[in-house]
Amino acid sequence: MRLQELLKNIDCKIINNQEIEINEITFDSRTVAPNSLFVAQVGVHVDGHNYIATATEKGAAAIVCEKLPEVLDSNVVYIQTENSNKALGLIAANFYGNPSTKLHLIGITGTNGKTTTVTLLHQMFRQLGYHTGLISTIVNKIDETEIPATHTTPDAINLNKLLQKMVDNGCEYCFMEVSSHSIVQERIGGLHFYGGIFSNITHDHLDFHKTFAEYISAKKMFFDNLPSSAFALTNIDDRNGLVMLQNTKAKKQTYSIQEIADFKGKILENTFQGILININGKDVWTRLVGKFNAYNLLAIYATARLCGVDEMEALTQLSTLCAAEGRFEYVNGQDKIAIVDYAHTPDALKNVLQTINDIRFDDQKLITVVGCGGDRDSSKRPIMAAIAADMSSTLILTSDNPRTEDPEKILDDMEGGLNASQSERTIRITNRQQAIKTACKLAQKGDIILVAGKGHEKYQDINGVKHHFDDKEELIKVLK
Repeated sequence: MRLQELLKNIDCKIINNQEIEINEITFDSRTVAPNSLFVAQVGVHVDGHNYIATATEKGAAAIVCEKLPEVLDSNVVYIQTENSNKALGLIAANFYGNPSTKLHLIGITGTNGKTTTVTLLHQMFRQLGYHTGLISTIVNKIDETEIPATHTTPDAINLNKLLQKMVDNGCEYCFMEVSSHSIVQERIGGLHFYGGIFSNITHDHLDFHKTFAEYISAKKMFFDNLPSSAFALTNIDDRNGLVMLQNTKAKKQTYSIQEIADFKGKILENTFQGILININGKDVWTRLVGKFNAYNLLAIYATARLCGVDEMEALTQLSTLCAAEGRFEYVNGQDKIAIVDYAHTPDALKNVLQTINDIRFDDQKLITVVGCGGDRDSSKRPIMAAIAADMSSTLILTSDNPRTEDPEKILDDMEGGLNASQSERTIRITNRQQAIKTACKLAQKGDIILVAGKGHEKYQDINGVKHHFDDKEELIKVLK
C-alpha cells in the first residue's frame, strides 16, 4: 500500500519522500523486513524508539515515532506523531482496508462477564444462521474455526488482520472483549464499533492502572469514543454504569435487575440446573446459573434486540445457551458436585460463592480451592482469601500462576487477610494438584467443591514456563 494511503486521518509531520510503497507494518524490530513500516511505541516495559536504528538497518522504509532520532537516514521516511499507539491503530486499520466498517463489531468491557457474554452472543448468532466472529480471552473464532488467543484483546495489527479474515469469510457480526489495557494502549484505535456493552467494574488490574479512578476512566474512554451511529448498553445496577454513558454520542440503552431500565430482568427461580428469569414481562428458563449470569443473559438479550432480532426468537435462543468453558462449569463427580470457575477478582469470587450458597442445602459443605496470580495486583490477595474463607465451609489456599513470584509469598499475602476464626477453617497447600486432590477427599456425598481462579486455562505459569495444568482434568482424575 502507498504510504500516503496508510497515513490517512493521522495527524503527523512527514520528513523525506512519502511516495513509497509499504509491504508490511510492524512494531517489533525483530520482524522488520525491507520496505516495511516500523512503529516505535512507548510500552510499559520497552520503548520502541530504542530500536529505530535496528529497524532502519534491517530495511525499514518508514518509521513512525514520537521523538525523532538525532541522526536521520535520507533513505527513510520519518513520520512524527504525538501518539504512536494511536497512529498504529489507524495505520493497521487502513492497511487491512478498515474491516471493522464491513461488519457489525460489538465490544464489551467490564471487570467480569466479558468472556461469557461474547461467547454466548457468538453462539446465539451462529444458531440464528449468521456468519459470526469471536474475539475473547479463551479463543478467537471465525464461525466455528478456532484461532488460539494470546491476549484478551490482540494488538492493533493482529486485530485488524483477524477482522479482515472475518470479512473475507462473510462474517456479518463480530463479538469482542475489550480490555482496559487495550483501551489505554489504543489497540482498538481506528476500529468502528456498531455497539458497546458495559458489564460492571470492580477491583482489578490496579498493578497497571494504579488507581481505581484510572481504571474507571479507561473503561469510560471506550464509550466516549463510540460514534453516534452505535448503541451504548450499560448495567445501571453497577454504581458506575451511568458514568460510562456521560459523554457518549451513541444511543444510550440500559439493563437492570434492580432498577427500571430499557431491559428489565427478575430472577424467579435459581437452581444448580439453571435459572428462570423474567425479561420485560416474558419468562424464560435458561441453563445458566446464578445472579451474575442473569446479568450476562440480560446483556445478551438486549444486544440481540438492538441488532434487530425478534423478541420471541431472542428469548427462545436464550433458553438453549450453554456456559462458556471454565465459567461455572460442572464436572460430574457422581455423588459430589464440582465446579470450575475463572473467578480471579474479589467480586467475581464473591459472586460465584454467593450463587452456590444461595442454592446449596444446609447439610451440603462447600470446599473452595483458590489462589492468586503472581506479578499482578497484590492488594486483592488478602481480600480474596477473606471472602473465600467467609463464604466456604473449608478453604484451601493454593498456587495459581505464580509467574516470577515466590508462591509461598503469595500465600502469605492471602493468609494476611484472615482472622483467627477464618484461619481455623483454612488449609494451605501450595501444590495445586495436591490441593484439588485434598478438596475431593474432604468432600462427602452431596458436598460441593469449587476450584476457582484459572477456569479455562490449560497451564500453570511458573518462572516464565507454562506447564500443562487443567483444573477440570485434575478433578476428573480424582472424582472418577
